[in-house]
Amino acid sequence: MFRTIGDGPSSWELLLPPEVLRLPGELSRVDAFLDDPVFFAPFAPYFHPVLGRPSTPVECCLRLMFLKFRYRLGYESLCAEVSDSISWRRFCRIPLDGTVPHPTTLMKLTSRCGEGPVAGLNEALLARAAGAKLLRTGRVRADTTVTVSS
Repeated sequence: MFRTIGDGPSSWELLLPPEVLRLPGELSRVDAFLDDPVFFAPFAPYFHPVLGRPSTPVECCLRLMFLKFRYRLGYESLCAEVSDSISWRRFCRIPLDGTVPHPTTLMKLTSRCGEGPVAGLNEALLARAAGAKLLRTGRVRADTTVTVSS
């Protein structure tokens, strides 16, 4: 079953001070950017709208895949990092008392949709976000040193 939006914040999050709930600069800008439903549309053809087991919400998957792509993490290390970080949990819309999707779940969802659409979404998102100056991309430095071996 296709789900775009998760259950929402947990009751534990209501008890935390606002400083803890605030996302870091880049993540808060990308978070607002990812709320656009246009990013959910490419996933809809791969799921039945009503039948089947409820899927991991697309908003969560999309944010997890962004973190994986942005920080060049593997599935296991991504899930471990998200489990340990309150700000990354908040960014991925995973409640504090909720469970982070298992790495194999993310692998299966990615293989179900294919690497191409997911990679294309990440590239488009990164390009659009960089074009809108929502995040700073790393600078490229070229080294022109030439070595000659005899």
